[in-house]
Amino acid sequence: MNLRSLPDRKISIAFSLLALIVGSLIVFSFIGDGTTKLVCTGDSNNFRPTTVPMQLQAILHYATSKIVPQQSLAEISISFNVLKSISPCNFLVFGLGHDSLMWATFNPGGETIFLEEDPKWVQTVLKDAPDLKAFHVNYRTQLQQADELMNTYRSEPKCAPKKAYIKGNTQCKLALSGLPDVVYDKEWDMIMIDAPRGYFAEAPGRMGAIYSAAVMARNRKKSGVTHVFLHDVDRRVEKSYAEEFLCRKYLKDGAGRLWHFEIPPARNVTGDSFC
Repeated sequence: MNLRSLPDRKISIAFSLLALIVGSLIVFSFIGDGTTKLVCTGDSNNFRPTTVPMQLQAILHYATSKIVPQQSLAEISISFNVLKSISPCNFLVFGLGHDSLMWATFNPGGETIFLEEDPKWVQTVLKDAPDLKAFHVNYRTQLQQADELMNTYRSEPKCAPKKAYIKGNTQCKLALSGLPDVVYDKEWDMIMIDAPRGYFAEAPGRMGAIYSAAVMARNRKKSGVTHVFLHDVDRRVEKSYAEEFLCRKYLKDGAGRLWHFEIPPARNVTGDSFC
C-alpha cells in the first residue's frame, strides 16, 4: 500500500480545513441575524462591505501557514458537525494552540473561551490572533498522581456525584477550583479537552479537566445535553478517567484519538458513581 508523504497529508488537511471554514462562513452568513453578511450590501450611493473578520482572518492564516492543527480531519469534522448544529453556543476549550482560531470561527456569535497552562504561550498566540478569548490557568495535580486520585476521590464527600461542584471546591483535588469567573458564570454547551499536557510524570495531566467537565455537564440547568470531546484517548489516563467520569453509556461517537460524549443533566442524583 502506498502512503502519501507527510507534506502531502498536511496539504490535504490544510485545504480541507479551509473548505470547512469557508463553508461555515457561507452557512452562518445566511442563517445569522442579518448583522454579519458574506456579501457587500447597499446601493451605489451607500455601498459598504459587511464581513466576519475572525473567519476571514482564519482563512488567511490557514491558507498561508505551514502549521496545521494536531487533530486529524476526521476528528475535527465530528466537532465541526456538532458546532454547525448548535452554534451559536457556549464553547469551552481546554488548550490553546494552532487550532484555536479554527474553533473560534466555527462558533460565530457564540462564546468561545480557551484555557491554557503556559502564560508565555498565551501571549504568543494572542499576538497573531488578538480576538481570541484565552486565559492562563494553574492546575493543582500532576500526571503521576492519576492513580492515587482515582483510588481516593470517593472518600472525599465533596468529590461525590451528588455533592460535586467546581468553584471554590478546594477539598476535592480533582475539581478545578481556581478557574476564571467567566468559566463558572456560564453553562457550557460544548467542552473540548485537548489540554493540559499529559505525557510526562510532572505534567498537570487531564484528570481535573475531565472530572470538572463531567461535573459541569451533570450540573447543567438548561435543557439538552452537554457535548464533551476528549482528545488523546489512546493514553491510559485519558481513557480510564473518561470511563470513570464521562461514561461509556454517554459515548456518542469518535474518530482516531477523539471521543465525543453527550452528557445529560443529572438531577436528583443519589448514587456514589458518575456512571
